[in-house]
Amino acid sequence: MKAKRGTAVPDAPAVRHSALRSSLGLVVAKAAQTGAGFAFWIVAARATSDREVGLTTAAVSAVMICTQLAVLGAGSAVIVSVGRGEPPARVLDAAFGIVGVAGTGLALGYLVLQSAIAPDTASASVLFWATFLVAAVTGTLVIVLDQALVALGRGASATLRYALGGGVALGAAALVAWRAHGAPADVLMACWTLGTTVACVVGAVQLRRLVGYRPRPSLRRARGGPLLALGIPHQLLTLTERAPGLVLPLLLAHMVAPEAAAYWYPAWMMAWAAYTAPVLMGIVQFSEGVRDADRLVSTTWASLRWSIALGGLAAAILVLLAHPLLSLLGERYADSSAGALRWLAAGLVPYAVLQAYNAACRARGRYAEAIVMGVTLGVALCAAALSAADRGASAMALAWLVVLSIGAAAAGFRLVTILRRVTQDAR
Repeated sequence: MKAKRGTAVPDAPAVRHSALRSSLGLVVAKAAQTGAGFAFWIVAARATSDREVGLTTAAVSAVMICTQLAVLGAGSAVIVSVGRGEPPARVLDAAFGIVGVAGTGLALGYLVLQSAIAPDTASASVLFWATFLVAAVTGTLVIVLDQALVALGRGASATLRYALGGGVALGAAALVAWRAHGAPADVLMACWTLGTTVACVVGAVQLRRLVGYRPRPSLRRARGGPLLALGIPHQLLTLTERAPGLVLPLLLAHMVAPEAAAYWYPAWMMAWAAYTAPVLMGIVQFSEGVRDADRLVSTTWASLRWSIALGGLAAAILVLLAHPLLSLLGERYADSSAGALRWLAAGLVPYAVLQAYNAACRARGRYAEAIVMGVTLGVALCAAALSAADRGASAMALAWLVVLSIGAAAAGFRLVTILRRVTQDAR
């Protein structure tokens, strides 16, 4: 179905599939991405030294920080704007223009800053700088693509783009491992970047084929200004959710040792496979809450149940198979990180509660409350983990779990209060 510019995407009700189908599709997509990512790090660990793996994980974490900063809440703003009935094409044009420029600027800023303050761990190669820039821009665009397709009822389309992107990155890393052992971090980074680029290109094609939209990024103030005003509060809240897990590998690599980051990151990455279910269910919970405020209570409890069911299954597998899974990277990884993985996987339930709380706050416009709680919890998580770093990854993960559980208890109490008020207002 094609239409005139400004309404290039069909009306939302005509393209929305069920929220459950969209949610499950996203979960499957992220599972495919995580599986390919884990396989990538298995190959990387066997292709080079622990130090180079640690530097690569720090670089990947830095890219993810840049993407989370550069998105500027544009994905959430797209969900709200489309949910309110605004022309999707106009909203998407502004969103892609903003995040493309922001991703480029932040990536360049990070590279210059790293070269100035940490030259011993910074790479000066042209390959590293180029791949870092491309990874930051395409990674930011993919975040907006994910949320745009959720808003348009096409969240399940993520499976194809993440499977293809992950497969390409894995294939490139396998080729590097086969051709030369001891690959430098910039080569591994290039392999990882290739996967994000493929995912971004596939996502753009999907927007065109599924909903008739052709990306035409725009930087017009009349379009971008309202989008930023709507997105910035969501951006700040998202940063409180993502920053602790992204910042900690960087802190470990630069303040403790690259090897410490190398042993922590696989455990965190695998635990994130379980945590992804609450994150994605929270996005759909937020999207449904914006479109139909009267269903926020039922949607919240349904999303929380599915988060715990799907994420809990993944967490149970990780607890049972922690050592065998990590041994695929090498026995030193299994010995150092298996305990950490088990403790982090046990954090699935508290993390699901936090995501449900944040999604409810987004839908109700209670940004300040959720941001304050998120900042407080994030600082406490990183401080607790770093304080235990000298005792190994398992001690760090246990400290992380204790702080996370305390934060979830507070968030759970506030979530119940918010939903009670929603029920009272509906009467």
